[in-house]
Amino acid sequence: MARAALHVWEEPCLSGERGSGTVFFTHCPLRCIYCQNAEIAAGKAGRTITVDRLAEICLELQAAGALNINMVTPTHYGPHIIEAVAKARAAGLTLPVVYNTSGYETVEAVRAAADTADIWLTDFKYASSEVSAAYSHAPDYPEVALVALDAMVEQTGEATFDDVDGEMRMRSGVIVRHLLLPGHLDDSMAVVRLLRERYGDAISLSLMNQYTPIIAPDSPAARRHPNLLVRVPDEDYERLLDYADDLGISEYYWQDGPAASESFIPAFDYTGV
Repeated sequence: MARAALHVWEEPCLSGERGSGTVFFTHCPLRCIYCQNAEIAAGKAGRTITVDRLAEICLELQAAGALNINMVTPTHYGPHIIEAVAKARAAGLTLPVVYNTSGYETVEAVRAAADTADIWLTDFKYASSEVSAAYSHAPDYPEVALVALDAMVEQTGEATFDDVDGEMRMRSGVIVRHLLLPGHLDDSMAVVRLLRERYGDAISLSLMNQYTPIIAPDSPAARRHPNLLVRVPDEDYERLLDYADDLGISEYYWQDGPAASESFIPAFDYTGV
């Protein structure tokens, strides 16, 4: 683990004013070349902890006022998380548990977490296998993410909410995030269309414009994909939102123009570990 702390930059129904109790795990099943959390995704930061310590961390975040326990990139620690959450619940954890994932999950992993994950906060990164191969070394990402999302929706059912001190908190359900990448508006539109046609209102959609260039300008990745050296133009993001509106998606999460200039990358300094 690299960090466990309250985090206010998630969707409003997850963060509210109090913050989501985020637990950042080291390593990631994908290797996206533009990853904002590359430091931990590549295993360059992190400390080994026990299952018992993870259970304690869940209870500490609850005591700090978190609206939920948010397991960030949990896939490869699934069995440990399942055991830790069970221990924490036996010791008094009552918060909903969020599985915050890239979407590159097996159906078996999703089903294994059925009694642990109350909320799936999942990416759907690409509609095109060519784009997913170029950026995440995973040409099968669209098909893998789609069947995994089917299982998530089947597992959670219709979203539920409750009121916590005047804040509306998601208690169960599925939120699907999509990050617009520079130069790929067409692929993003294809993602939005696919999700709308397949799931309708069974999911909550979160359309993001916070892409921040982190790749070195002189790197091989930059030479292959120079578009990743710039932020998304405001007009492209507006076109994506307009497209969602045209498809009849009446409610979705979106970010305002300066979102990419905000600090969405926390310090992986072992806070709370």
